Amino acid sequence: KFPEVEAPKPLFYELDDQEDRAFTETLKLLTQELTYSRYMPLLYLRDKLTAFEKQSQRNMGGFMKVLLVKRLESSFYAFRKTVERFADSYEKFIKMYESGTVYVSKKCFNKIFELIEEDDEEGVQRLIDENKAERYSSEDFSPQFVVDLRKDLKILQQIISTWKNIQQDPKLETLIHNLRHHEILKSEKSKIIIFTESKETAEYLTNEINKQFGEVAICFHGSSSETMRETIIRNFDARAREQENKYKILISTEVLAEGVNLHRSNIVINYDIPWNPTRMMQRVGRVNRIDTSFDRIYTFNFFPTAQADDEISLSKIAQKKIEEFLNLLGGDSAILTENEPVSSHELFNKLISKETLTENGEIEESELRYLRVIENVRDNDPELFEKVKRLPKKARSSRNINGEPTKLIADTLLKNSLITFFRRGKLMKFFLSSGNNSREIDFLTTAKIFECSENEPKIVLPLEEYYNLLDVNKTAFYNSIIEDFVPQQGSGGNAKKLIKMIKAILSNAKQLTEDQEEKLKKLTDVIENGDLPKVTINKVVRELEKMGKDIGNPVKAISVLQREIPDEFFKPHYSSSTALAKGKREVVLSLYTTLA
Repeated sequence: KFPEVEAPKPLFYELDDQEDRAFTETLKLLTQELTYSRYMPLLYLRDKLTAFEKQSQRNMGGFMKVLLVKRLESSFYAFRKTVERFADSYEKFIKMYESGTVYVSKKCFNKIFELIEEDDEEGVQRLIDENKAERYSSEDFSPQFVVDLRKDLKILQQIISTWKNIQQDPKLETLIHNLRHHEILKSEKSKIIIFTESKETAEYLTNEINKQFGEVAICFHGSSSETMRETIIRNFDARAREQENKYKILISTEVLAEGVNLHRSNIVINYDIPWNPTRMMQRVGRVNRIDTSFDRIYTFNFFPTAQADDEISLSKIAQKKIEEFLNLLGGDSAILTENEPVSSHELFNKLISKETLTENGEIEESELRYLRVIENVRDNDPELFEKVKRLPKKARSSRNINGEPTKLIADTLLKNSLITFFRRGKLMKFFLSSGNNSREIDFLTTAKIFECSENEPKIVLPLEEYYNLLDVNKTAFYNSIIEDFVPQQGSGGNAKKLIKMIKAILSNAKQLTEDQEEKLKKLTDVIENGDLPKVTINKVVRELEKMGKDIGNPVKAISVLQREIPDEFFKPHYSSSTALAKGKREVVLSLYTTLA
């Protein structure tokens, strides 16, 4: 039995007037004033760049901007350290520029992005500062380059000066206060996982907590050793062969958010705002395990706010601050939220909603619920997981659906039906046949019909009827490929509607990168040539229509397009969507059903 997952609780850290002013002004400087010229030098070259080189440079600037913004929200300590490193990097670069020679690497962008993902910001700076790169003369750059470099350095020095006057850390104080006084957090039975995206924040919190409570906290991040990992498993994994109880609190970066069981704990604290709510769900999934000894799982999320007299006011101010982050970042907010289109109000509500963490609401109606089932099998029953992986092609089963069927099953199935999962190349489809008719159904419908108890008996499979229904599904699958992938000149219906929507998005081109513009134009060509499957077109149109007024936000609209349309349609070698369906048709598995 899984434990009860409680709704996430907000922990507001209140900024006094001086802190609030510094916080807000700094956020504006980071997002509106800094040019990030140090990290986009090629944009200032007099020579013409390729579109790819331009976009790579802009991406780098966007990533570095979001990195600074994240550090500001993570902890004052980590932010100060990061800004000081930025300033030092600028000073060295300006000195190099003034010497007449500039070294720039065009080849390290992918490595830099990897380091950013791993929270190795020091590694990013080292890689950028290394002179193992192409050599340019300072005269190869436009005069504006050094102007922007000096302007940025001045802003960074201004920020450093501002934060030298901030003596307190209200976020840390709020954490310590709650660890000491909150009924749930102070319980001797509780074990706590604190997640942060910053290695420096993790180390800082560990030191400060241990100063206050003794050696109760342990820290883990991307640079931690395998020995440290084993220590954490012994202290926080309920299934560890050797168990210890030396530590009550684990402070970790995202490296432990997946793949490790931490279910000797019952509390997750998100010290940084989980800008993508899925991250919060993944983190809680580390402690929400079937063999935990706890009856309840608790989640706490930190939010910045100004001083106020009641929780409602604190909530409103916190939402306003989240809105400031998203609005001031503009198009780069997609980096912050990992391309999850979300408003400030919606994000705040998701982060305090039980439905975000449980199998109810949105998660119940999404593939995430079933992904979670698979993860639980993988983590808790590796033998079964391996058995499923090695199921032969054309696997089949049969079940009798007893009792009162759900509305979905009653509306979908006839008395005797067969669901078949087909794969051809990268194309995957599900078909349901009853009698001589077959129709395509989506993954969620399929999963809900397949879902049953672990001990449900298999019924005898009537082979003759099974093969008849399978042939009907095979024919339908073949016809769907012909229908979906043979170009249809003069596409109508939803195809025209989607093209119109894309053109509306392109009309807001000022908010788009060149790469995004090119992708949208390419997508228009793909649709007009009849190369985008009708099923995909219909789904994309539905998702865009669900956005309502938000469809006017090109960043959010593009996020939907990127989520729903396979990358293959945008690759340079792609000429026809038949590439998706190349290869031999495979019957992966089938389920025969009867209704009692």
